[in-house]
Amino acid sequence: MAFSGARNERGEVRIHESLDELSTDLAYHIAELSEASVKERGVFAIALSGGSLVGLMGKLCEAPYNKTVDWAKWYIFWADERVVAKNHADSNYKLAKDGLLSKVPIVPSHVHSINDSVSAEQAADDYEFGIRQLVKTRVVSVSEISDCPKFDLILLGMGPDGHVASLFPTHSVLNERDGWVTFITDSPKPPPERITFTLPVINSASNVVVVVTGESKAEAVHLAIDDVGPDGLSLPARMVQPTKGKLVWFLDKPAASKLDRSQFSE
Repeated sequence: MAFSGARNERGEVRIHESLDELSTDLAYHIAELSEASVKERGVFAIALSGGSLVGLMGKLCEAPYNKTVDWAKWYIFWADERVVAKNHADSNYKLAKDGLLSKVPIVPSHVHSINDSVSAEQAADDYEFGIRQLVKTRVVSVSEISDCPKFDLILLGMGPDGHVASLFPTHSVLNERDGWVTFITDSPKPPPERITFTLPVINSASNVVVVVTGESKAEAVHLAIDDVGPDGLSLPARMVQPTKGKLVWFLDKPAASKLDRSQFSE
C-alpha cells in the first residue's frame, strides 16, 4: 500500500497503488467488520451505494471470503437508490444483485430494497418505515445519542462534485435533520428521482467507508479531507463525520493525488 492508516480529524486514509490492491484491502476490511459485528450482535447490517463501489467489493465473492464470511447473518440495505424498476440498468439493487448478492449465500429475506412501484416520496417513507421495524427488533442497532439507526457499516462512493449517497451540493436535503430516509426528484445527474439516507443516519453508523477512485475526483477528495478552511464546508462528503463511529477513506493514487500529505500522522 502506498500510504496506510494515515489519520487526520477527517478519519483514516488508505491510499492504494492499484485498484486490485484497493479491492483486496476493502474485502479484508469488510470481512473483519462483519466478523466483529456478528460476534457482538449476531447480525451485520450493511448499507451499500451504487457506482463502481460494488465492483470493487468483488473479492468478497472469492476465496477465502465466500466461505469464511457468515453470509446468513448479513442484512443488506441501500444508502441511496434510484426510483426505477429493480431490473433497470440504473438500479443500485440490480448492480448489487448482479455483482455480489447473486454470488454469495445471503438470505433473500435479509435483502431490503425499495418499493419500486410507487413515487419517490412514498418509496422513501416506506423504506424508513421498514428500517424502523428492524430497529425495534435490533436487527439494526440504535444510536446511543439520538433515535437514529446505527448501521454496522455504511459504504459510500463520492462523485467529482463531492456528493455522497444522493446528497448533492447545495441541495435542501442536506439540511434534513429529522427523517432517516428522504427523497429527491431533481437529481443533477440522471435518473432524477432517488431516495437517500440523511446525514444524521450516515453519521450515526458504527463504521463509514468512503471509496473513491480516479483522477477526476482528486479535487473533491482534497476538499473533503484536507484542512481547506471554509472552501470545503459545503461539500456533502465533508459533512460525513460519524459522531461516535469510525470513518475510513479507501483511495487509489489518482484520487489521492491532490491531498496534502503533511497534514497526516501515520
